[in-house]
Amino acid sequence: MARTWRELFITEIPPPPPPDGEEEAGEKRGGGFFRRLRDNMSKTRQALGAELQATVFQTLDDEMWERLEETLIYADVGASTTAKIVERLETETGAGALSTGEELTRRLQELLAESARAGEDRIDLRHEPTVILMVGVNGTGKTTTIGKMAWHLSNELNKSVLLAAGDTFRAAAVEQLAEWAQRAGADIIKAAPGSDPGAVAFDAIDAARARGHDVVIIDTAGRLHTQQHLMDELRKVRKVIAKQIPDAPHETLLSIDATTGQNGLRQALLFREAVAVDGIVLTKLDGTAKGGIALAIAQELGVPVKLIGIGEGLEDLRPFDADDFARALLEV
Repeated sequence: MARTWRELFITEIPPPPPPDGEEEAGEKRGGGFFRRLRDNMSKTRQALGAELQATVFQTLDDEMWERLEETLIYADVGASTTAKIVERLETETGAGALSTGEELTRRLQELLAESARAGEDRIDLRHEPTVILMVGVNGTGKTTTIGKMAWHLSNELNKSVLLAAGDTFRAAAVEQLAEWAQRAGADIIKAAPGSDPGAVAFDAIDAARARGHDVVIIDTAGRLHTQQHLMDELRKVRKVIAKQIPDAPHETLLSIDATTGQNGLRQALLFREAVAVDGIVLTKLDGTAKGGIALAIAQELGVPVKLIGIGEGLEDLRPFDADDFARALLEV
């Protein structure tokens, strides 16, 4: 399970140590990032953790199991995932393995973490160059995520990054990406508004090869999963990339706004039909009581959540850690 940016990315050569000489994981494992995660997920925690502590585990009876199911579903853990978790807790309680509210809470935390894991949660950067394609609906934080990823790649892993402004339909998106490129010390390829996104992707890969960049991150126009012509265009962009580098894109990340709950899951299902999605970026977890959607995505799609956004700062986009996430959901 990737816990830090250095652990998230697979590289041929281990990344250099942090500039201050301290392990990046130190702050996180020492509680710094966990405290931010817990604080920024207060809405989900209050909806889930507080309810569980206050009412659910006080009496171990049939009504308690019903309340537990309702609470998990309200947090958008998902009906099928909830049913599996509650069934296991009931079975273990019936067998005498769990007998107190404290034991049930601890076991629930373990099961939530287990449910949040799915597949390979790391990103392989051992390609020359590595091509990362970012997709998703407008407003889910795609462009900001790209910028923050570029910053971490450049400043923490010493990778040379090129950004491709493939969202040619929105001038604001191109301007925003250009600002992030400057901030991250990355190159950028852009074109006139309304230009062919496939051509932008083609030029970016061509430029990356010529200039020796390690990573190319390609932005795409935010499209609704119901807009078939735009989904077809996304497939076209992917084909353009594959023609230049047969095994590319090496990573396709789908950005989902956590505040949309189950609708975000439906978006993910339809995007996966259009392009092979390798990982999820779950944004805006700080603004929702439905943070359990991370578990529903992992279980129902079998696609790992690789990054989460819990705020506006650079440090608030982080690799997803299922154990910390489960703790943050339950600790009141």
